[in-house]
Amino acid sequence: MSLAARELFGYALRAFGGAARQAKLGLFELADKGSVLLDEVGERSPHLQARLLRFLQDGSFRRVGGTVEQRVDVRILSATHRDLRATDASGCFREDLWYRLAVLVVELPPSRAGREDLPELIAHFLTRAEAQVGRATPRLAEASMAAMRAAELPGKVRQLENLLFRAVALAD
Repeated sequence: MSLAARELFGYALRAFGGAARQAKLGLFELADKGSVLLDEVGERSPHLQARLLRFLQDGSFRRVGGTVEQRVDVRILSATHRDLRATDASGCFREDLWYRLAVLVVELPPSRAGREDLPELIAHFLTRAEAQVGRATPRLAEASMAAMRAAELPGKVRQLENLLFRAVALAD
């Protein structure tokens, strides 16, 4: 059983070689009456997708290696960088799981579409980097701002944040 399944569903006493001598609660049990974010849900294995589908149906599951049915009330939020509609057509992602997850879909535009927000994002990340590094916030030259507006950032906001942190950390 995958590490992801053990983390989400937990595991029963001596469920597999190397398992703890006691059962382990999974994230779903720990988040009862709360929320769980399934990041990169489009990357999950077909077996885990089937387990998630069953869980989303009625909130019940069994721990890995367990026989007792557990039931929890958990709100599921999922995120992915993939177009799940395209991957379900190719057979990589279950269409029925898509319909269970797609209760409310929020599609965020790519970072290249939000260039007008760039100055505010840069100011925020520079201030954050200043606090982490313990240096005064540097000013960004207008030529640098123009270069950043034109730059392709395949890593989107994370890449921008790391780029600015590196600049602050290495600045003289």
